[in-house]
Amino acid sequence: MRVLELLDRLIAFPTVSSDSNLALVDWAQAQLAGAGFEVTRVPSSCGEKAGLIARRGGEGGLVLSAHTDVVPASGQAWTRDPFALAREGDRLFGRGTTDMKGFVACCLALAEELPESAGPLAIVLSWDEEVGCRGIPQMMPAMRELLPDPALCVVGEPTSLVMATGHKGKAAYRATCRGEAGHSAMAPRFRNALHVACDLVAAVRAEQARLMAEGAQDPGYDVPCSTLHVGTLHGGTALNIVPDRAEVAFEIRHLASETPEAILPRVMAGLENVELEQTIAYPGLDTDPEQPALARLRGLAEGTGKVSYGTEAGYFAAAGIPTVVWGPGDMAQGHQPDEFIELSQLVDCMEALRRLVA
Repeated sequence: MRVLELLDRLIAFPTVSSDSNLALVDWAQAQLAGAGFEVTRVPSSCGEKAGLIARRGGEGGLVLSAHTDVVPASGQAWTRDPFALAREGDRLFGRGTTDMKGFVACCLALAEELPESAGPLAIVLSWDEEVGCRGIPQMMPAMRELLPDPALCVVGEPTSLVMATGHKGKAAYRATCRGEAGHSAMAPRFRNALHVACDLVAAVRAEQARLMAEGAQDPGYDVPCSTLHVGTLHGGTALNIVPDRAEVAFEIRHLASETPEAILPRVMAGLENVELEQTIAYPGLDTDPEQPALARLRGLAEGTGKVSYGTEAGYFAAAGIPTVVWGPGDMAQGHQPDEFIELSQLVDCMEALRRLVA
């Protein structure tokens, strides 16, 4: 299968988010140009990464979107080379096979065999999705210019070919809590930065309880409300020194019907000596599954639903494009040692894509 040849090449590029993806982009650009696509390269602000917007045909049509970066394999108990495709029966092993180079391989194979009678098609490849969807916002201005009126955008994250019409948005924060250094024997005379941090953690927990009881609810998710989570808390240097600085990292994963701008003030109300920095933010997705633009894919998909993880789909939807998440593989295998995708998922994905563009 041509898909397997392409996937083999894709897996061999170690495009961990902390590293450059330019070698993969160079190769993919040549593949798409050779297939007759007009390809525009969008460089990152740092110049070490890039994305591609490839199009064939006129305006409108279908957009297939994927990211090129993968999570690290170091520190995981792999039993094989993570950056060399390996097949065992129906399983294809390698970092990114599921998330989400399997879908990229399908897109490139589709581009090569696209019949002249097919409607307009665009393929968008981004960078740094795994570290907070940082690439696609930089690509959106070029997207709006080059693809002014798409009929449908499919973000090919692994959904086991179920058409997902929603996911929560996310905003992450770094809170620096300020105190006053002093000898612990005189502790009551100094402001303890860790105490300030604990007040913040308590406020996060209180807001989570409020959202569970009174916030918006969506039964399409395993956890039906917006959520808050404290990931790290660091502070202090020694037991006999009152800490003058502590750092708390926390996040809000919000339903599309709620916003972090509405939730955050309740968390921060009454807190003093806390400096807040937003480190990550991406929008949620809430597409009407009955939209006419989704009818053909709905008929090809293995059902409909929502996903618990975030994607770049919210950016396309915010631009007014009917958008869904639909792709081969199961996210349960993503980010894991010995990540794999089943060959049957790629076969079914290719068949559905052929019918979608026919």
